[in-house]
Amino acid sequence: MLESWELHQHLEVGELLTSELVSNAVRHAAGRTIGLHVGRKPGWLRIEVRDSSRALPCMILAEPHPVNERGRGLKIVDDLADRWGADLLPRGKGVWFELKVRERG
Repeated sequence: MLESWELHQHLEVGELLTSELVSNAVRHAAGRTIGLHVGRKPGWLRIEVRDSSRALPCMILAEPHPVNERGRGLKIVDDLADRWGADLLPRGKGVWFELKVRERG
């Protein structure tokens, strides 16, 4: 989808951050269904991962452990996204990130 919107420069970061949110949903949400929504509005690209858990994510800032690769997903999202958050939904939650995009003029 990013290619069709000519947002090639956001492919790598978009894929990495989407992977982190999907991994978190699979690992921490008890539900069997995960949804992905990709949207665009002027100046912004928004990707949201929805799951059936109503437990909102929290970022834990701890010393990195080289042996343990887990637990740094939201820190990566926080570092690379222009903004991110989570919203409670009627049947679960949505965790999203947004990237600023340049509009072609």
